[in-house]
Amino acid sequence: MRSSTLFTALVACTSSVFAADKVYGAAEGFAKGVTGGGSAAPVYPTTNAELVSYLGDSSARVIVLTKTFDFTGTEGKTTSAGCSPWGTAAGCQIAINKDNWCKNYEPNAPTVSSITYDNAGVLGITVKSNKSLIGQGAKGVIKGKGIRMVSGAKNIIIQNIMITELNPRYVWGGDAITVNNADLIWIDRVTTSLIGRQHYVLGTDASNRITLSNNYINGVSSWSATCDGYHYWAIYLTGSNDLVTMKGNYIYHTSGRGPKVSGNTLLHAVNNYWYDSTGHLFEATTGAYILAEGNVFQNIKTVVETPVTGQILSVPNAVCNTYLGRACQNNGFGSSGTFSYANTGFMSKFSGKNIASAAAYTGVAASVKATAGYGHI
Repeated sequence: MRSSTLFTALVACTSSVFAADKVYGAAEGFAKGVTGGGSAAPVYPTTNAELVSYLGDSSARVIVLTKTFDFTGTEGKTTSAGCSPWGTAAGCQIAINKDNWCKNYEPNAPTVSSITYDNAGVLGITVKSNKSLIGQGAKGVIKGKGIRMVSGAKNIIIQNIMITELNPRYVWGGDAITVNNADLIWIDRVTTSLIGRQHYVLGTDASNRITLSNNYINGVSSWSATCDGYHYWAIYLTGSNDLVTMKGNYIYHTSGRGPKVSGNTLLHAVNNYWYDSTGHLFEATTGAYILAEGNVFQNIKTVVETPVTGQILSVPNAVCNTYLGRACQNNGFGSSGTFSYANTGFMSKFSGKNIASAAAYTGVAASVKATAGYGHI
């Protein structure tokens, strides 16, 4: 009896380890069908160099993180001049003079003669095609450096990791996750915090079939462009002909660009939970096509910045049945601004594409808080 019990316990333990070392679930929405590293045997990097090598080589890989990979200080520091476009109070972010940005875009901003930032945070780790990067439990942390899908990369899964501490005092200090000219990318259950600039940025080139799901964007910081501890640079979706599904994400304590959408980007924002913003969420400029349904907006001062020059559908319409094969869900609001747009001319863009399901907004806040971010699988 004791041998049988021991065997059962060993099997259960082994099964849980195996479950933690492979991709959990499957992508919904535009990135449906992504396989990442597929059935490749898991590899377990132990050094920063190994992690960089595995992500950047040409092999299909399942890369499992079992520790914190700390890149701070590993590439040296830079001391240079900067500027203070948003004020000189202690809580205001300072801008690094990247590509002479201060002179070209903020010529009237007070100059800062000397700032020192960590070089590792400025440019993310290169991720090539056919990779699954997954964290084991709550152990998979990358500190001081982001990740970026290189031009032409495809079939990538990033799941259950945390990216944190990318020069949070300095704008241009680093982006957590960058995608540009990539295809079939699924980013799921990722936590990002203390980021210098964007938590998520899709560059100017077309990125097709992107799904961002169950992620936690934590905007709490001692420095911000709005000088109030609410991070301004959240989600930047401005690539040409991008297809982006956002589902089940928790966007917390921000003050702007959550998301900014333009550049002929088709965004399906469904069952996300936006909580506590002192500024605006959506920027919908020319070339933005946004379907927002089943989301919850709680304590959001301004849901969408005006003027809106893009197109938004945020209220149920019969056209949803035509192009989604189902009805659209109402959004829910608590102590928040209005968000009522009925543009339907862009809905034909959803034809023939993989569409995420949508639940009623009533249970979204609780379910998103229970599952979003790393450490829940």
